[in-house]
Amino acid sequence: MVWANTVPLLFQNQVARYGNRVALRKKGLGRWKEISWREYGQRVREVAAGLVALGLRRGECVSIIAENRPEWLYSDLGIMAAGGVTVGIYTTSSPEQCAYILSHSEARFHIVEDEEQLDKVLRVRDRLPLLERIIVIDLKGLRKFQDPMVISFEQLLSGGREYDAARPSWFRQSLEEGKPEDVAIFVYTSGTTGPPKGAMLSHETILFSTTLLERIGSIRETDETISYLPLAHIAQRLLSTFGQIRYGYIVNFAESLDTFPYDLREVSPQIFFGPPRIWEKFYSAITLRMEKATWLKRRVYRAAVAIGNRAAKRRLRGEAVPSSLRLADLLARLAIFWKLKQHLGLDRARYVLSGAAPISPGLLEFFQSIGIPIKESYGQTENCGPATAHLGDRIKLGTVGQAIPGCEVKIAEDGEILLRGRNVFQGYFKDPQATIEALRDGWLYTGDVGELDSEQFLTLTDRKKDLIITAGGKNIAPQPIENQLKASPYVADAVVIGDRRKYLTALIVIDEETVANFAQEQRIPFTTFSDLSRKREVYTLISDEVDLVNNTLSQAEKIKKFSVLDKKLDPEDGDVTPTMKVKRKAISERHRDLIESMYE
Repeated sequence: MVWANTVPLLFQNQVARYGNRVALRKKGLGRWKEISWREYGQRVREVAAGLVALGLRRGECVSIIAENRPEWLYSDLGIMAAGGVTVGIYTTSSPEQCAYILSHSEARFHIVEDEEQLDKVLRVRDRLPLLERIIVIDLKGLRKFQDPMVISFEQLLSGGREYDAARPSWFRQSLEEGKPEDVAIFVYTSGTTGPPKGAMLSHETILFSTTLLERIGSIRETDETISYLPLAHIAQRLLSTFGQIRYGYIVNFAESLDTFPYDLREVSPQIFFGPPRIWEKFYSAITLRMEKATWLKRRVYRAAVAIGNRAAKRRLRGEAVPSSLRLADLLARLAIFWKLKQHLGLDRARYVLSGAAPISPGLLEFFQSIGIPIKESYGQTENCGPATAHLGDRIKLGTVGQAIPGCEVKIAEDGEILLRGRNVFQGYFKDPQATIEALRDGWLYTGDVGELDSEQFLTLTDRKKDLIITAGGKNIAPQPIENQLKASPYVADAVVIGDRRKYLTALIVIDEETVANFAQEQRIPFTTFSDLSRKREVYTLISDEVDLVNNTLSQAEKIKKFSVLDKKLDPEDGDVTPTMKVKRKAISERHRDLIESMYE
């Protein structure tokens, strides 16, 4: 085997190694279809050849906008194998957002999933003079559609097979021409304060980042994971594509987001990554399930959680668990928590991570109590994913772990978190000023604020630009307060307001499922989400949850007033990024009158 110093070379080595072993599974029409490493490798080669046949030149960008599916991976690796650069676009992006990324990246070829995504680019193609071909994966509803710019994914593969047959040595030559320092992918940042920036990540950066995964915990080639978060996000890409290539485990693709809970139960993966929103939803699902249980089952469940909590706290502190408590904890896990974990689809979960945003320590403590060993990790697009994590059994709640071996972390004088390592990006495409601001003296300036304790565990406070300075001069980080509010099963989103104000307020979005269940139990009639959000009883319910959080906060941090929004935060409305990060300025402007009413 050739020494793998680029992503495509590593992939080809693994194709040769694993051959007919299962690499991917995709669910469709209720059945799982298996895809071997050999077939995976063949499709990647066909995509690469097809793009070269269309005229792709080394270093040029090809964009992809599609839900998680094998064709995303075929395209991603095929683009790189041809010497190109992959640009992922979130499926929730508007036509204008798509136009910006396609124009900025100078993409000549654009791979779309279906009619919906095709329609977006057709609406803006008059603004994209460099765009030459649009390649459609799923042709349902497009059988009679004809456009000289549009071809099917199958046509791309067919053209690749023809090109490959005529030039059998080109593929190996293309792989050998690749260099570790070549840019492999652009990942466009979420853009909470402006247009997204294209972070350039090289093959060397990506390959180094994959080695960091096993320093967090053990990964086996017999493991499985499920791919469900957007592949345009670096965390899911690292686990679904690059990490899988490195370690050889199986990646499963759910049938759809609607069937994801059922598909997760069927797969029951050993490796699972979820942002705080997912863990909040799991907690809400457990809470809802127990609220519907009998009085006796609820009593038993609460007793089991109390036992699990006592045992978990001792383990987290590194203390021995007394034999009587250890036995009670074992019985609780077997009798209660095992079924709960099966219901979630996490009964086999061993390598479990939370990341992409801070999570409530109370939520982590709960999952530790029921036997789901979540580790928190921290990193950014600009350092290709992880930089710190809870390593091995060293879990300290309220922190995002320690620097992963091979990475360095330090705190600047103003509290900003700085990162250094071979996983740091090359800079922003066509934005030298932003690159200079982010990369200084070999350090990545993250824009996050945090602290390192005596054991070098990192506590993430907030985004530097998000810090609230009240009229009284108090510096307050809104994210920890928001996370405490979102730990409630009745709260889906919370945005704390208060910069240059005399006290803090909050905009709250209810959790539709749990609040609807509450309304049904209380015989409160409602029709829509908007109607439910306006109910007086719902306001009282949320007020009680706010009071619980306020009891844990200092006087300056307390939420004095709040409003329940009658619409969910939506990326298409500009309230949040595609990764659901809050755009505070946009929300403040959209709800200006409502906010002002809380300060009258």
